[in-house]
Amino acid sequence: MPSLPLFPVSRNTALVGIARLASEGESLREGHKVEYFTLPARSLLNRCTSGRNMPFTWTINPYRGCEFGCRYCYARYTHEFMEMRDGMEFEQKIYVKQHTAELLRRDLRRVKPGESIALGTATDPYQPAERRYEVTRGILEEFARHRGFELGIVSKSNLIVRDLDLLREVSRSNTLSVHITVTTLDAELARILEPRAPRPDLRIEAVRQLSDAGITVGVSCSPVLPSITDSPANLEAVVCAAAAAGARHIFAGPLFLKPCSAAVFLPFLEQNFPRLVENYRQRYQHRAFLPSSYGKRIAELITRLREKYGIRRADPRRESARDKLASDKKLPVKAFDEQLQLF
Repeated sequence: MPSLPLFPVSRNTALVGIARLASEGESLREGHKVEYFTLPARSLLNRCTSGRNMPFTWTINPYRGCEFGCRYCYARYTHEFMEMRDGMEFEQKIYVKQHTAELLRRDLRRVKPGESIALGTATDPYQPAERRYEVTRGILEEFARHRGFELGIVSKSNLIVRDLDLLREVSRSNTLSVHITVTTLDAELARILEPRAPRPDLRIEAVRQLSDAGITVGVSCSPVLPSITDSPANLEAVVCAAAAAGARHIFAGPLFLKPCSAAVFLPFLEQNFPRLVENYRQRYQHRAFLPSSYGKRIAELITRLREKYGIRRADPRRESARDKLASDKKLPVKAFDEQLQLF
């Protein structure tokens, strides 16, 4: 297959690192206005360097870019490492990592006891490309050969049930948890926010199948979008459905909006939620996060809903000190307005 560079290489400026590898990727195929390219990888495990106190030490992303096209996706900035500055290229140019099983076998030697691994933190490991290339399945096959690791998988796709056999095998000798993202049960709203992700009901059914198979599975409501998905009614519907499907944990966090993501998200708001544009613009103008008070209210609401529907944990990878305190002392939670506010 002929090499298909994605951008011209200046004679005066040589590309280095991941940008050079991306420019040398070979075109695999095109579909749904999406191009797929090979990506030679030097390693598969990446150490998490986020300052956000994440509940894992290492990350694995089998693909670069994600076809689901979620309007709010924070990970669009990862294409900038490959010198791609247009945020839309994140969902239009998908890179398929090569030789992942061999790389994982080597990289796992770096993982120390007590260090956890998260699969799918920036791009969905079960996006449409996985049906054809099965990179994620190959990674799970490698994990099934090992024991003693702690692995968490995050996905918006019901394709994960294809690998029930492997997930059970991995969980026999390792600690495994699966986190299915469901931001709303409103199928019409989900189609607007997450245009090419499976419907919410299909994701809830995946939770049910995983739970029935004995896999530790829960739901992530993240990100919570102010004045769009943050109403108590919306979040309660998700928690209720998750509990009925056998979810063992549920958590949520507010929208995290980097400038490259805002460049896609704000025009989306203008088209679909014009009354919210100015408020979002003001709140995220000089920051990627909303004030902690908003996140605190979301956490309080999710805690109350978890208790109401009998879901014991927020996240098996990390019980927050606040959740533990609320559970131990049964702290009262104040009533919430019909729609939480940005203020």
